[in-house]
Amino acid sequence: MLAIRLPKDIEDRLEALAKKTGRTKTFYAREAILEKIEDMEDYYLAEERILTPAKRISWDELKAEMDKDTGEEAA
Repeated sequence: MLAIRLPKDIEDRLEALAKKTGRTKTFYAREAILEKIEDMEDYYLAEERILTPAKRISWDELKAEMDKDTGEEAA
């Protein structure tokens, strides 16, 4: 459960949108939060990957690892 206080102008906009579309204010608040969370998760994941680079491997190493996982012989 989450309760938030919004400035009156935002509350009014949300109320107007809900009335125009027949949806609830909760629906739009949830949608906005989900969209923003996805953006923030992507941002922080990218930042983490930049600050902590992954180990690099060659194509041959990757191919050998993939062949090992599938049980195939390397070409």
